[in-house]
Formats: sequence, structure tokens, C-alpha cells
Amino acid sequence: MGILLIAGALAGCGSDAGSSAAPSETSSVAASSSEPESAASEPETPASSQEEAAAEPVDVNIMALKGPTAMGMVKMMSEVDAGELSDNNYQFTIAAAVDEVTPKLVQGETDIAAVPANLASVLYNNTEGQVEVLAINTLGVIYIVESGESVSSVEDLRGKTIYASGKGATPEYALNYILRENGIDPASDVTIEWKSEHTECLTALMAADNAIAMLPQPFVTTAQTKSDKIRVALDLTEEWDKLQQGVEEPSALLTGVVVARKEFVDENPEAVKAFLEHYRESVEYVNANTEDAANLVGEYGIVTADVAVKALPACNIVCIEGEEMKEKLSGYLQVLFEQNPASVGGAMPEDAFYYAG
Repeated sequence: MGILLIAGALAGCGSDAGSSAAPSETSSVAASSSEPESAASEPETPASSQEEAAAEPVDVNIMALKGPTAMGMVKMMSEVDAGELSDNNYQFTIAAAVDEVTPKLVQGETDIAAVPANLASVLYNNTEGQVEVLAINTLGVIYIVESGESVSSVEDLRGKTIYASGKGATPEYALNYILRENGIDPASDVTIEWKSEHTECLTALMAADNAIAMLPQPFVTTAQTKSDKIRVALDLTEEWDKLQQGVEEPSALLTGVVVARKEFVDENPEAVKAFLEHYRESVEYVNANTEDAANLVGEYGIVTADVAVKALPACNIVCIEGEEMKEKLSGYLQVLFEQNPASVGGAMPEDAFYYAG
């Protein structure tokens, strides 16, 4: 059964490894035709046939977010385009908006996608468990920036106006949590002017001296390329981490996760494991080879290479799986749930939400 998924990304980049299907089919036919001659010497043909069938390539349709989540996939995407990965038929799409992915998953056209961390939980609850989270792909990428020198601590935000976008999503929940835990009431001690897009925040930020905005990467770097007056005042990931000191079960600020349709996971366990292996290697490459990765980011139109080379070190791209993933994500969702249950779909997700491999 199809499910809803939400991802935010730039449309149109696709990678198709479908050409690898022909050699696989040829190999399968050759193996089948040799069975009569080898039947006497290989009595375990049924078992070997099952193994061969299990290794047969399957179609894996993937959607990525424009920004850090797609950046982490660029090495894998380039290997697919170069024909270097043919274990499965990978097709990548980088979508332009969050709601572009929804109909794709409803119709079962997308199998794996990057989504905001809290929306993964919303989808799990709204689809009665038909979404499974495979990995955390980005930690916090949200920053307080200003065109001045007035902010050096969270307390310095008291009485200020903050331009922001992302109301009702991770940016709002993260900012509110950090403000409240530092004794600042988001409703009365600061003025938050919510904009519909990050670009509107950029415009407001650059229109006046000492303006303050909350922006994610790579928009922070984009802003800094337009004005040398804009500086990073606070890293909200660092501020979140400060609040976890001494907490018995600490949480982490997360931005995005990779999820899959449960039906796809159940029917194609080997393909899911293969995807995660390739994705993990891609993330490691991107984090270790900034300049080369930035060029790939530019080639796929995620952001320009000159912006990517500056933004990548601050994008907190990761591939966290298994128990660590469950611990960090559940802790993050618990913080959001305590603020507003609707932010995670009305209830904390069950253990089945977390892919165990």
C-alpha cells in the first residue's frame, strides 16, 4: 500500500542504472540452461537458485532534499551515473518542494526518501506504521545570523526581532526549545517574524544593519557570499547540546532522516541493505573530500560549487543507523512531543518505526 512522504528538494536530477538489468538477465538465463548438466553433481540447485534470485537487481526509486541531504548522496549518484553501481537499478530525483514527494509515495513510485525528522514520525502515525526510518542523515544545520555584532549568546536575543522561516517545523520547534530552556519566552520576550521562504529572510537580513535571522545551511553561506557584513552569531546545534549536559537521556538536534516504505523494506531487504552501504560510503566521501564533493554538488544543481565548498563543513551530514539512530531520534522527537504532540503526529512512534537491519 502506498504511503505519504514529504521531502524538499530541487527537481529534475535523475540517475538510472537500469542498463545493468540486461547483463543480470543474461547471467540468469545462462545459469538456468546449465542446470540439467550439473544436476547430478550439484544436488543443492534449489538453494543456489534461491540465492541467485535474491541477488537479482530491483528498482530503487530515491528522492532527496535540496540541501545537505542531497549533498550527502552525490557520490552515490555519480557512481550510478557512471555505471559503477549496478547491484540494483537506482533512480534519483531531487525534488523542488516538500509536497512533490507525497504523491510519489502515495502511488508507490518512490521507495526511499529524505524527509524532515519530525515529519517522518507524522507520516508513521498517519499511515498506521507504513513508514520506516533507515538512518539519520543530517544533524542540526540551523544558525542565528546577523548583519551586526549584537548577538553572542542566546540571552542576547531577548528583546530582539528574528526573521525566520519554517513555522510549524523543525526550525520553530528548535528555536522555541532553546529560547525557553534559556529563560526566554518566545511569545513575549522576542519578536519572531515568520517568512514563507528562506530567501525572504535573506532579503530582510540584508536590508538593515544589526538585523537577525534564523537560517539553515546552505542559505547561511549563500547570504555570506552576498554580504561580508553577515556573520554566524549562534549555532543552534551547539546551543541544543549545551542543554543536554547532565540530562539522563540526552537528545540531539536533528534536521533530516532517510525513510522507506515499509512494504519496500519487507519485500526487498537486500536492496535496502545495499542502499545503506552505498549511502554510508557516499556520506564518508563527501565529508572527507570537500572540494571534489562540492564539484559534484554543483554538477547536480543542488547549489553552486563555490557555495557548496564553503557550506559543506557546516552541513552536519551524517549516516547514523541502528541503536544510535533510535536513541538520538527518539530523544529529539520526545522533546518536540513535550512541546506540541501534533509536531510528531500526535504520539511517539513505536519501535517498529526504527529500521533494525
